[in-house]
Amino acid sequence: MRSIEDIAARLAQALPPQVAPLRDELHANFRTILQGQLARLDLVPREEFEAAREMLAHTRRKLDALEAQVAALEAERDSGG
Repeated sequence: MRSIEDIAARLAQALPPQVAPLRDELHANFRTILQGQLARLDLVPREEFEAAREMLAHTRRKLDALEAQVAALEAERDSGG
């Protein structure tokens, strides 16, 4: 993923030559706007996402095991065992 700085620099470089004198100021403005908009997205750090994903996978494995156990107990009950 590109950093905010890289994106802001690309935007500034994409400006027409007529605004070259303003390029540094616009670059700073682009960076500020991008940072503000990304902050509003309520994103989580990758580490936090990975931890939540692993916890969910663990919970899914436990649920699958419990469902199999319940199915086995119901089958035993239904067979008169």
